[in-house]
Amino acid sequence: MLWRCRDITFDLGARTLVMGVVNITPDSFSDGGRFLAPEAALAHAQRLLAEGADLLDLGAESTRPGARPVPPDEQWVRLAPVFEGLSNQPEVVVSVDTASASVAERALEAGARVVNDVSALGDAPMAGVVAGAGAGIVLMHLRGTPADMQRDPRYDDPAGEVADHLSRRMVTARAGGIEDQQMALDPGIGFGKTVRHNLELLARLETLAELGRPVLVGVSRKSFIGQVLDLPVDQRLEGGLAAAAVAVFQGARIVRTHDVAATARAVRVAAALREARATAASRA
Repeated sequence: MLWRCRDITFDLGARTLVMGVVNITPDSFSDGGRFLAPEAALAHAQRLLAEGADLLDLGAESTRPGARPVPPDEQWVRLAPVFEGLSNQPEVVVSVDTASASVAERALEAGARVVNDVSALGDAPMAGVVAGAGAGIVLMHLRGTPADMQRDPRYDDPAGEVADHLSRRMVTARAGGIEDQQMALDPGIGFGKTVRHNLELLARLETLAELGRPVLVGVSRKSFIGQVLDLPVDQRLEGGLAAAAVAVFQGARIVRTHDVAATARAVRVAAALREARATAASRA
């Protein structure tokens, strides 16, 4: 279970990664505006690294339900000073959260090693950009766009349909020159799904893991947790930790989160339990 991200290859059979979120946006659902200023974003990035983040996910375009697109040039105006501020730490693994090939290309030139693409190569040149750089790529499931994805989403078999979609996007990625070891897969929790769909996806995450690539999940502070617990966004930590732990136990190898310190601890326990289950099964 190797994930190649340019000059770094992660062995995700041996460990589960924690990806810390840095939203350089005015309108993200959880912390919009708090880290829009470059100084605030850089300070937050350093805090996440100190808390145990294995990599940072920098995003300059909100993908919350109802969000409108941010032009590529505006995304880069937000991202550029943060990349520049991290340039003296080449050991830090940075992911850029963008569906724009031009933004991804600039970020990769500035040192990013991963592209986290919610559109799963919806921008046609993206595959060539990622392949040319040898970067890691996260292919996420999304129906529609953030602006319209929550308008009556329907599935007969959420886990099966998401796995089928991502399997097809893997074929597209290969056709564009991206190798399997560069790919990670994200079921898109909260993206065009109801509460029931999200819960079923997490409960059946092994369906996605069977595609043979590392699975990334992002459940931190999401609305389905708020609906289950009837709690606002700033009171969803425990629910997010529970969902992340279940995801890891079910096979997730990367967890994307706003709350790195607590999530890193929960992930370590869940991963240990997952390995204990595998060991016991091998003896049976």
